[in-house]
Formats: sequence, C-alpha cells, structure tokens
Amino acid sequence: MSAPHEWSVVELGRALAAGETSSVELTRHFLDRLETHRDLGAVLSLDPEAALEQARAADARRAGGAAGALLGVPIAHKDIFVTRALPSTAGSRMLEQYRSPFDATVVHRLADAGTVTLAKLNCDEFAMGSSNENSAFGPALNPWDRARVPGGSSGGSAAAVAARLVPAATGTDTGGSIRQPASFSGVTGIKPTYGVCSRYGMVAFASSLDQAGPMARSAEDCALLLSAMSGFDPLDATSADRPAQDFHAQLLQPRSGASASRPLAGLRVGLPSEFFPAALAADVDGAVRAALAELEKLGATLVDVSLPRTELSIPVYYIIAPAEASSNLSRYDGVRYGHRAAQYKDLLDMYKKSRSEAFGPEVKRRIMIGTYVLSHGYYDAYYLQAQKLRRMIADDFQRCFAQCDLIAGPVAPSVAWKLGAQGDDPVAAYLADIFTLPASLAGLPGMSVPAGFAASGEGAGMPVGLQLIGNYFQEGLLLQTAHAFQQATDWHRRVPGGF
Repeated sequence: MSAPHEWSVVELGRALAAGETSSVELTRHFLDRLETHRDLGAVLSLDPEAALEQARAADARRAGGAAGALLGVPIAHKDIFVTRALPSTAGSRMLEQYRSPFDATVVHRLADAGTVTLAKLNCDEFAMGSSNENSAFGPALNPWDRARVPGGSSGGSAAAVAARLVPAATGTDTGGSIRQPASFSGVTGIKPTYGVCSRYGMVAFASSLDQAGPMARSAEDCALLLSAMSGFDPLDATSADRPAQDFHAQLLQPRSGASASRPLAGLRVGLPSEFFPAALAADVDGAVRAALAELEKLGATLVDVSLPRTELSIPVYYIIAPAEASSNLSRYDGVRYGHRAAQYKDLLDMYKKSRSEAFGPEVKRRIMIGTYVLSHGYYDAYYLQAQKLRRMIADDFQRCFAQCDLIAGPVAPSVAWKLGAQGDDPVAAYLADIFTLPASLAGLPGMSVPAGFAASGEGAGMPVGLQLIGNYFQEGLLLQTAHAFQQATDWHRRVPGGF
C-alpha cells in the first residue's frame, strides 16, 4: 500500500470514509514530512498539538456519523490568511509578532468542511513578488531544482504541494500568484472570478485584484477545495452574491454531445496570438502546443483570437496594484498593531522608523510608486488612465469569448529562473507576469495545469504549465476541461526526486 503523501485529496477523503486510515494518522504523517523538509523553506509556522486536536475532532465527527469529502483531510494555508491558531505574518517583519483574534473566511469555511490546518506557508512579503524571494523569512525553494525559485507570491504553497509535504494548500492571486507558482512547481492551481472567494481576513495587497484560490495536484482536488472555500460572504463588500456551487459535481458532469474518447467535443479554445510571441521560450512553447494538441484529441476545436492590449497589462497593473498597496499598507504605522521602532523622537519619527525597519525593499518600492501615481498632478495622468485601459482589456476578453468558450496559452514566458537571477532587475520579474496579468485585471477566472517539462537548454527538466482562462463565473468549465486533460495525461502525477 502506498504512503499517504502519495494520495490525492480525493483519495485521502475516500480512505477516511472507508476507515482505512484516520485523520490523526494522516496529520502525524504530514507533520513529520513538513518537519523533515523544513530546509525547503516552504513552512513559516506549525503547531503539531493544535493540528492533532483538529484531527481528533474530525475523527470524532466521522465516528458520530458525519461525512464529507474533506472531513479529516490535512491542508495548509498561505500565510496571507489570518488564523487564530498560528501566526499571521504575510511574509513580513511588520507582522512577525502578530496574532489574529479571528480566522479568515476561507480558513473558517475549510475548517467547517472538516479540514485540518497543518501549517502556514511562506510567501512574498504582502504577496508582492513573482518568486517568493521577497519573503522576510527567506525564500521557498523549488523542489524540482533547489537552485530555482518556486514562483510567487504563493511559492510556499506551490513548493509544499509539489514536494508532497501537504495534499493541498490555499493561495492568493493578485496578478498571477497562484497560476505562476503552480506552473513553475508542476501543480494545479485556480484563481476564481473576482468575488467568488471572500477576501475577509486576507491581508490586503491590492483590493480590486486580490483573490483566493486552491492549489493541489489535480483539477479534481481543486474542485473539492473551491466548493468549500467559495460563496457569498456578508463580511466582504466585494463578495459576489451568488448561490454556493458544487464544482466537483460540475467537473464530473459530461458535456452535451461528448463521449468517453472525446469528452471536450464542442469546446472552442481560443489561442491569442499575443500569448505566443517570438520571445516565448522554445521549451515552454513546445510543451504548451503539445498540450493544445491533446485538447484537440479530446474533441476541442482551436480558434485563433486576439487580445491586442496584452502588452499594456504590465504598465496598467504596475500602476493600479501599487496605488492600492500604498493605501492598504498605510495602516501599518506602529500605532495599533505590527512592528514599532524601539526608539523615536516623536510621532512622525515613529512612523518613519517603524515602516523603514519592518518593510522590505519590494514593498517599499511599490508603496513609493503607488504614492507617486496617486499624488496631486499625477492621478489623472497615470491612475485614471490605467483604469480606463483596464476596462479596455476586459472588453478585449469579451470580444474573444464571442468566438470561443475559453482561452488557452502559456502561464509564463519561461520556466522557473535561478534564485537571485532577477535580484538586480525588478522590471524583469514584472515582465514575467505578462500572460497572467490580463485575466487578473479583468477579474476573470484562470488556472494553471501541469503540461510537461522543458526538454533541453538551461531549464531542462523544469515544469511547464498550461493556462486556461474562462469567462466570468465559468470555474466549472475550466475545472472540467482541466480534469479531462488530466485524465488523458500524467504530468500532474509526476513527483520531484527526493520527495
């Protein structure tokens, strides 16, 4: 019999339901793996006793007749979600000593579904970054090659799932921070439509962009988690007021006119020419096109479309997101909570020293950019123009969806880069988000599905992800398509050596 860390979330749920294992046994197993592989840098905090207490409660619920696909399944959370049982740092020295008096809605809902919280996972500071190198507590490492980044900002979540340290984890996606690390680390991740998952209790970066989502091995696992995480929350003013959905049931529902050999019959998949530029790495291009050929075999039809403002998504995002970050991070002033400088002359000096000491370089950079574009004389020239272009980018997608059901392409222009490779050039890291930013700006759902590995060159052996983008509230179609692809391929089952 295989070890529990080799089982998917779905398989763990079935084993628990059949009485083949207990939540306590699973929790101990995964706690041991998390402790053994602390050198991967994925874990920021864990509390074994608190986790085992939750596991015992889950076992008691099952013994009392309760059931549920997630009841007793251990998971972990990105340390951007506040939790009572564990510290909530957002990867920053600013919140190093902070303990939340409440759980984020996403954490609370998954706990209600019976999941056991194993740990809080590493992330870029305040979710600002594409590599997890901006964490104040050191980078998470890519389990496929420890000399490379796992992607960011949800790098700890991606690394932990890829290395089988946890069956699944939560992440957040502001400009690609679920999809890009999922691609770089060879796991599955989905960013739902903006508003599908509550932002209450998620440490804010850019409020009009931040969205929670699950990261796991497969689309089926993600569907189970997203069903539990999502739904209207009166505590979040941006929460979409829609009835709860069973994404797992949608994923298993056959398409009209489909067959066992052609489960995607009738599906139109749009290929934006802008997602396949000449600068796209050859190995990424090859893996993505092979994945698209597989979708064709499964019955899908490929359609050429255009997203003409794709390149503009980078300047638009890096005006809007820093502007919102400048506003959101003004609350960390050393007065109410967070780091306070030990010595200061007056109130203004306390503000300056507290923020200078506790914020990292990337956070300071984005605060400065955001403050500049919101300042008198520049608001109209930069921020207002960026918001207009954001609307145009969203309109481009709607024109595409008149011709296709979903959009496909690469997640990133290259595979994961070496640690420190972009340390002196933050703009290079910003440019790596070019294929994920448009969907984020439009508030659309998107996901990354393992689609192969770089076959040669400097990045040989590193994972490549296929990005799927749907129209608003089409998470079910995305998951269904990804599931059909994963039933025909085994890329999502590959495990890095040593784990």
